[in-house]
Amino acid sequence: WTCWLVYMRCIVFCIPSGASQNSSDSGWEAKVTEFFRQRLMEKDAHTWVPSLNDVPLHYLKPNSLVKFRCLIQDMFDPEFYMGAYDTVDPSTKAKVLRCGKYKDVTECGVDLDSANMVTSERQTFYCVPIPGESPWVKEISSCVARVVPSTSYVPSRQKRSYEDDDEDDMDTQPQAQGHAHNGTTGRDGDALAQGNGDSKRQETEAPSGQKASSPPLDLNFPLPGEKGPACLVKVYADWDSFKLNDTMEVYGILSVSPALSALSDQSDTSSSLILDPAECMETAEELRVHSPPASLVPRLHLIHTQRLAHNNPLLPPAALEDSPRLPSGRDMVSVRAELLAYFTQLLLGDVLAAEYLLLHLISNVYARRDVIPLGKFTLNLSGCPATAGPAYTEQLYCALQQLVPSAYRLSMTLQNMNQLRLVPRKDYVANRLLSGALQLAANTSLYLDETQLEQGQLDPAGVRNITALGNVISWQKVDYDFNYHQMEFPSNINVLIASEGRSLLPSDCHVHLQPQVTPPNMEAYLGSALTAQSSSQLNKFRLYLTMARTLDYSISEEVTKAVEDDFVDMRKDDPQSISADDLHSLLGVARLLCLSLGQSALSTDAWSRAKHIETLRKSRSEPQGCLNGNEP
Repeated sequence: WTCWLVYMRCIVFCIPSGASQNSSDSGWEAKVTEFFRQRLMEKDAHTWVPSLNDVPLHYLKPNSLVKFRCLIQDMFDPEFYMGAYDTVDPSTKAKVLRCGKYKDVTECGVDLDSANMVTSERQTFYCVPIPGESPWVKEISSCVARVVPSTSYVPSRQKRSYEDDDEDDMDTQPQAQGHAHNGTTGRDGDALAQGNGDSKRQETEAPSGQKASSPPLDLNFPLPGEKGPACLVKVYADWDSFKLNDTMEVYGILSVSPALSALSDQSDTSSSLILDPAECMETAEELRVHSPPASLVPRLHLIHTQRLAHNNPLLPPAALEDSPRLPSGRDMVSVRAELLAYFTQLLLGDVLAAEYLLLHLISNVYARRDVIPLGKFTLNLSGCPATAGPAYTEQLYCALQQLVPSAYRLSMTLQNMNQLRLVPRKDYVANRLLSGALQLAANTSLYLDETQLEQGQLDPAGVRNITALGNVISWQKVDYDFNYHQMEFPSNINVLIASEGRSLLPSDCHVHLQPQVTPPNMEAYLGSALTAQSSSQLNKFRLYLTMARTLDYSISEEVTKAVEDDFVDMRKDDPQSISADDLHSLLGVARLLCLSLGQSALSTDAWSRAKHIETLRKSRSEPQGCLNGNEP
């Protein structure tokens, strides 16, 4: 770890010896990326790197290697920066070739007339913690990646400012008096400014009233009440491969320069940073949003990234067949039985509803055919006890949140439907994407509590929100609002609807709950069911659900022929009883049954089981007083 830090400081503060001004000629940048990629592939190497998700920012040393588990919430325009430049020592007049990569602030004494100056380009992503990440994920990740602050860098007081942390680090570098310089151009570029002690003191000693006059910065988290660090991730290569809403773990260089904080408050006249109007094309609001204080939104210069197919810390990001933690097929069958018994208890003794709940939790959009998403399995669980009030649906959500890595409960009250922003919207004044509650990571469990819906009138915003929920359920897409047009973004969200009668929203599967037990105290009953599960048992369930969702699946030609013949026979007996849509639903249920048993191919037994439970489900009588008595 110490060697890593030494190597990192070499590449951050100066170009390695022998490297030319043209990085493509020397190839040293590719060697840096490959060095860290190889080191991070070593066993448990990822636990050596401190995480922005788990370690307070003031405990992390500036210009050190950190990681961040996040979702790309917005993409800013590309920016230009000084990739290479000469600095001149004021006393000896000696020139040193510097590297501008992996940092935001240039060294003092830049020679603007040097022929060695190289302008480069990079992309900036605004990243936030994965929305709705369950508490157990954060707890396990924090324990696994617990990093003790370096003994050479411990805050001297309990609440140390980020500017002071960075100042200590910058004091180790040569300082020179000089005019501040803007080293970045472009619509969304952070200003790379030379720092000096005087301007830093002026900024921190500015009257508090000036900074208090500006409204607090909105960190733009998709879900209300979310907490955690936001981060500007600087990407230097292959940025076209990144997409909005991608989830990833970023490894990069932490930058919290106080000069960036000075840029965020244009009303602070005490700052000595002067930007060239010809180079700064941003409005005051845009500059404030795109250059927030580094103490609030740090910068992370990407060296290596790992795309996350899931955010379950119990399972390796890339599942290895020989991993000792992964359950075998026989183990999955036994865990399935235990989980089914647990769900049966939560659903008041209804075994059939418990089985469909299990199938729902392992569903996943695995492919798209034209506009049709394959693999989605939205479940409407109606018949939730109304006499128990909101206690039942809330406790059921708490139980599910303990099992899935990411979840969000949307209480469908009239007020929420009319006031919440579910669909992200483009803000052209600040040139950013305002997040919405449907900007979620793949495989997030969205729990719609329709039992909270009361009588009243939906306003136009409420109608748009209901339409957006219907689009997610039916087409697994969200139409982002760009004012003059809508832009379609695919989603992969597991939607569970809890309702009294049949939901007003569409669904892939409707199961009316038939309780077999009637506890006198519903809250106490469900509470005891939750507390009865040990942490080791819950971990088995968590691992099982993620594993079942990520298994491969196929249908052999032999089984395909048997299914086709069976479908023809069913049509002969009663042509009106089954349609092509029914066949599609049966195949989907059979696929999920196989995955739940740890099987990667459809078997005739699974096909027969799918037909059986579908018959039982459809045979349940419809309750009276449903909101919508027709099939969705």
